[in-house]
Amino acid sequence: MTPLLQILALMRQGNWNEAHNLVQLDDSALAAWLHALLHIQEGDLEDAEYWYEKSGRHFHTRGSLDDEMDALEDMLRKQ
Repeated sequence: MTPLLQILALMRQGNWNEAHNLVQLDDSALAAWLHALLHIQEGDLEDAEYWYEKSGRHFHTRGSLDDEMDALEDMLRKQ
């Protein structure tokens, strides 16, 4: 399992702090997307929008949090 999949699993388990600490160690676009999703889960939409921009994705046209997590997981599994 890739580190980002492990971080996503932590996020799904509700281990927000641990997931947030770990995602900050990766500067890839996919990590930025995951970072954005963590901030959505937290309720911090301003930071989420910043991380969406860093990821190259569109904040205002995103799906639900569950849809976004599923899409990210699919993308990570295809790598």
